[in-house]
Amino acid sequence: MNNKNILKLLVCGFMVPALAYFVACKKVDYGASTTSDVNITGYLEKYPDSFSLFKQILDRTETSDFLNAYGAYTCFAPTNSGVTKWLAKIGAASVEAADLTRLKNMVKFHLLTDTITTASFKDGKLPVPTMFGQFLVTGVSNESGTSSYTINRQSLVTQSNIKVGNGYIHQLNNVLEPSTFTIAQQLEARPEYSIFVQALKETDFYTLLNTVDPDTTKRWMTVMAESNAALADSGINSYADLKKKYSKTSSPTNTNDSLHMYIAYHILSGVKFLGDIINAPSHSTMEPQEVISVELINQNVVLNQVEFNGVIETGVTINRAISDNAATNGVWHDAKAHFTVKYRKPAALYWDVSTFPEILKLPAYYKKQSYTWTRINEADQPFKEITWGWGSLASTNIFTYSYSTTSSVTRYAVNNDVNQLPLGLPARPPYWEMTTPPIVKGKYKIWMCYSRSKQSSSSNMLCQVSVNGEVMPRTVNFTDLRPKGSDAELEAIGWKQYTEVRAYNTDSNYAGRLVGTYEFPTTQRQTIRITNLSGTQNNDYLDMIHFIPLDDNQVWPKFKIDGTKIYQ
Repeated sequence: MNNKNILKLLVCGFMVPALAYFVACKKVDYGASTTSDVNITGYLEKYPDSFSLFKQILDRTETSDFLNAYGAYTCFAPTNSGVTKWLAKIGAASVEAADLTRLKNMVKFHLLTDTITTASFKDGKLPVPTMFGQFLVTGVSNESGTSSYTINRQSLVTQSNIKVGNGYIHQLNNVLEPSTFTIAQQLEARPEYSIFVQALKETDFYTLLNTVDPDTTKRWMTVMAESNAALADSGINSYADLKKKYSKTSSPTNTNDSLHMYIAYHILSGVKFLGDIINAPSHSTMEPQEVISVELINQNVVLNQVEFNGVIETGVTINRAISDNAATNGVWHDAKAHFTVKYRKPAALYWDVSTFPEILKLPAYYKKQSYTWTRINEADQPFKEITWGWGSLASTNIFTYSYSTTSSVTRYAVNNDVNQLPLGLPARPPYWEMTTPPIVKGKYKIWMCYSRSKQSSSSNMLCQVSVNGEVMPRTVNFTDLRPKGSDAELEAIGWKQYTEVRAYNTDSNYAGRLVGTYEFPTTQRQTIRITNLSGTQNNDYLDMIHFIPLDDNQVWPKFKIDGTKIYQ
């Protein structure tokens, strides 16, 4: 068979990320063995005591010649003992007696069209899918003090990084097997999810989760399943209890029925293993415009743990040990507790930008003294929720938490602190980007509240603000004084005094500038970017950002130095 036909045989399907296994064990790297004088097939032939059966499978599926040719591949090669166990499991007396299609799929599931070493084994799915179309997922197993890499929770890597002429070989002690059941089938086979499965059926989502759509852009889904035990903790002991609590229209298939919404909120579009989930702060669900937020807290994947108005709403932890269950149409996870979508009215967020996690972890500095972070190089990211564009002038790639009770910059700022970042091309960073706390979906006016440096009166720092990539219509200049006038007069021209009105109410260096109106389509954390348009400045002092619902009072409350709100 020529190489073109072999490629047709091997390449199929779309990518299904499979089984992300998180383990805190210390990994052992076995190092690389180099045998560049042979290719993959040649190496297997050299060690028949280990690989003669896998070589027979390659011969029978007509892939031996393909893997003996020039290319860049990774082969997960099961040893003879592993193949023998697999043949017995599928009821085949020998390689020749095994179903040919099954053998072809087996080969495709053990091959990657790229060179992958253990450096890519990150306790999660590999960056390249198999030729079968599903991802392999790595983890670590520790037995008797010895750590070994695992693949798909099915096999140990007994020798790794074997360098050959056309790629790498990783030796396995077992054959890897792809998923064969849908999400719906896997959940229904587990009686501990019977209530959740019944709800899937009553809302018609079972049919969706039992379908392997030939259109790969629609096929993949992720489910956050709730066990009977998780539901029982919330007083739900049967499907009747669940329906009574949520179904207000008596028609769970109705998209406006709360039971339908409950199930829709537990289904995400796309395939998202835990390794994918923790890489984004939120994920869209099948309940329109509703998202699930995610945080990694002490190695726990926690859903919907948010802080609103200083109150922490405890989230739901994913049970990692029994999650990452790959299916033919996606993956499902186990939630340790019951949760549902929370519908909130738009609510003002008065965000003190100087309460970011990294400064809160420094009690010797927070609300006590200034502290400066320096980025060593462009790749360095000292903050989780703050970043900025790289500037060629090294001394300006700094971020300062500025605190003082006497400085003209901070003495009237909320909590006497501000964030400072130099901006301005060509030498300084071109932009400053931050992730906000959660904002309830709705339409808001956005106010940038800053402290103008008196030392910068002859400078210019004109910036534009964008929200989730959308540019706001008004600019903000960190060197502008707040105009004079009454609250109503200032609001009419897009300004306000956001600080306390008393002894220093004439200090125009503390200014609130309206940059525009934005409608947040989902309740989640948002992205704010401040981009320099003209001028260069080291003294850009940002104190707060106010997100205020369109119909709410935009001027009140104002803020005391200690952060206390003052109402009109």
